[in-house]
Amino acid sequence: MERSLTLANMTRVREFILLGLSTRVGIRDALFAVFLTLYLLTLLENTLIIYLIYSRSELRKPMYFFLGNLSCLEMCYVSVTMPSLLVGLWTGPCHVPFTACMTQLFFFISLICTECTLLASMAYDRYVAICRPLHYPLLMRPQVCLGLALSSWLGGLVVSVAKITCIASLSYCGPNVLNHFFCDVSPLLNLSCTHVALTELVDFISAIVILWGSLLVAMASYVAIGRAVFRMPSAQARHKAFSTCASHLVVVGIFYSATIFIYARPSRIEAMDLNKVLSVIYTVVTPMCNPIIYCLRNKEVQGAFRRTLHRS
Repeated sequence: MERSLTLANMTRVREFILLGLSTRVGIRDALFAVFLTLYLLTLLENTLIIYLIYSRSELRKPMYFFLGNLSCLEMCYVSVTMPSLLVGLWTGPCHVPFTACMTQLFFFISLICTECTLLASMAYDRYVAICRPLHYPLLMRPQVCLGLALSSWLGGLVVSVAKITCIASLSYCGPNVLNHFFCDVSPLLNLSCTHVALTELVDFISAIVILWGSLLVAMASYVAIGRAVFRMPSAQARHKAFSTCASHLVVVGIFYSATIFIYARPSRIEAMDLNKVLSVIYTVVTPMCNPIIYCLRNKEVQGAFRRTLHRS
């Protein structure tokens, strides 16, 4: 009887209030203009890449198949978090229903896990191309590429279902204010009024498997590529390979550093301002930089773009 009364007195939170990226009115307008520009630029870059890859026959290769998947993912990824960020900058703290918050978190977790495994698949593709070129047509045949891409997308969905099931089953009794610009794991765990040890354990294990596992695959691939490049007889070939791999490593390093710092720890994060800054890096900066680093600097893509312009 006493337990029933206690549970009855717990008012379940029906909505959350997102404080947004900044609560300072003086700088919100400027930040809104900046992030809206970045959002539109990201959509434009990735739309252009998808169009070029699927309209130009010379780009129908395994590397560009993965890049097309990455561009599609980046468009979805940035569209999950950026609208709530822009609304917060335009109107101030915004009210988000509980179901909408869980839905946003579901897609966010699914896409970030997919990106981790997709980056690892892309690193493996480059490893096979450089270190085992004679076996490349066999090892990266269309069926293998499709399998790697599907496993990335489906793996992200499975992990997201497991994590959302745990997070949504927690009790949130108030306060309902999230010091963030989107519904993220750590701010929600901080608001829970029930024991979160199991949820934190699931979150930590999934982070170890997805983040650290894909990072190890990517790093092992790039280390093997580096060793192969050192053995190249041509200085020009070495310079070209190193410049390409260095730019890829910068993007991979920034993305994994930010995500691992936030998610691969078995505890709640209290420094929400730092959390928001790091979240901007992997939800805004990397989706905008990835098309430039991976595609728009690529001579094949540039050539395909010029031929498309001339044809039109």
